[in-house]
Amino acid sequence: MKITDFSRIYYETNIKDFPRGKFLLNKYKDTPKFKIDSHNNIPELRAYENKDFVKLKKYLIIGIRKTHKYVVNHKISDFLVPFTSSGCSAMCQYCYLVCNYNKCSYLRVFVNKEEIINNLIKNSMKHDKNTVYEIGSNSDLLLENLVTEDLKENLEYFFNNSKNGILTFPTKFKFIEPILNIKNINRLIPRVSLNPQEIITHFEFGTSNLDERLNAINDLCHVGYKPYILIAPIIITNEYKKYYKDLINKMSDMLSKKAKKNITFELIFMTYSYIHDKINSEAFPKSIKLYSKDLMTSRGIGKYHYRSNIKEEATNFILDELKKNFSNYTIKYIV
Repeated sequence: MKITDFSRIYYETNIKDFPRGKFLLNKYKDTPKFKIDSHNNIPELRAYENKDFVKLKKYLIIGIRKTHKYVVNHKISDFLVPFTSSGCSAMCQYCYLVCNYNKCSYLRVFVNKEEIINNLIKNSMKHDKNTVYEIGSNSDLLLENLVTEDLKENLEYFFNNSKNGILTFPTKFKFIEPILNIKNINRLIPRVSLNPQEIITHFEFGTSNLDERLNAINDLCHVGYKPYILIAPIIITNEYKKYYKDLINKMSDMLSKKAKKNITFELIFMTYSYIHDKINSEAFPKSIKLYSKDLMTSRGIGKYHYRSNIKEEATNFILDELKKNFSNYTIKYIV
């Protein structure tokens, strides 16, 4: 079963008034459908138990985005943009979207994409050409595109109608074909998230494997992109030094010369929560525990991060390994 073979669809009735809505209803015409008043409030799904998390991830929600507030950001972009989807069909056991949506972090696709992109065009015209917009902070656009099949169209519409603005989004998927031949690659920064294959296998269910992601980076660089690499989230286990040493060695071996030229890294350590732990323990009872009282400390109510000394040791280890394997790179940030 493919990640976009949905078992049922919930949709707001007026999505039929939008071309994207009509396309999706036709594409999934054989999938059972249920009408809803709002994509933000589906009582039936909220009533599901944590153990039903996997079942919920096989549902597609189609609605109209009503929130268009941009959030100032200082790490990778100038603004976080509410874009054409939220949530995801993959099941990464640490996903921060679970903190926002709890077990209902399923994929939601918004049909009013013209309004969303036109708002972005208007905002970009207020700023200079170096303004960077993060359009994938709440979803994975390559995954969304498997459903909507219009990512290339959406990006080119923005680039053709605005002379300003750089767009960026992260991904854990190999499905880069739609962006390989767009005209404005100098205004798009794809960011590929990498982890040791052991981490991907145990905690990033439904995503592309490590080799596929590395090959995607090479293909992006071959056509002229300068993608960033996220080593994220860094998960500290008993064997993490071996895992991340092997990862960095494999990156060095598999990445092309173009990919390794002026490479940019983002290093992001895992944050975790009580919500994650409850869902994972019930939905994935045989999974390895991500919470460790010996390694983690409280970060607000019900949230955890690695203790400062643990994180510092891991940071220094990874930086040393990067230095051994790469000669020309930038660390965008460590968090």
